[in-house]
Amino acid sequence: MKIAFVAASLLSIFAAHANIVQPAPLVSIATHDSFFNQLKALCGKAFAGKTVVDTPAAPGFDGALIMHVRRCTDTELQIPFHVGDNHSRTWIITKTGSGLSLKHDHRHKDGSHDEQTMYGGHTVDAGWPNVQSFPADQYSKELFAANGSAQSIGNTWQMYVYPEQFTYRLVREGREFRVDFDLTQPVSLPPVPWGYAD
Repeated sequence: MKIAFVAASLLSIFAAHANIVQPAPLVSIATHDSFFNQLKALCGKAFAGKTVVDTPAAPGFDGALIMHVRRCTDTELQIPFHVGDNHSRTWIITKTGSGLSLKHDHRHKDGSHDEQTMYGGHTVDAGWPNVQSFPADQYSKELFAANGSAQSIGNTWQMYVYPEQFTYRLVREGREFRVDFDLTQPVSLPPVPWGYAD
């Protein structure tokens, strides 16, 4: 009994002083890496878009549509989506170690969080180097239900990135929304999105 106690104590002391030589790697697969890196290559640039599908038509997307690949690290991309004078939306794409996450950071003009924010989804398969799908995650489903938007529980967001065009698409039963952005003609940088700073 004493020997077991001493051995356990020594093990715990050793563990407390053990150093990790290097952190565990953030693993990823080739299709996710390719998609992420193609978007990351656009960092610092902004592009104009147009709504090509909005069925049924929904209000709130009047004015110039601009995406700005604003902040990029090896694991996260911040892409504000400006709609006219509304600078409330930022897409956040993150490498998670089990795929890619897409979140929608929604803010008010004073920078505070909207009641419905950080909803989105996570990849559930390999996707393709140019296309990834993000079915609504559990947090988002519960948020939609709590806020009276149960129809959004079935949301899947899709992003397509090709040399000449980026597409943001939302689909669910009875609803499709799609914006295409022209990557061949960068535009002037929009204002800083609400809730962020340079």
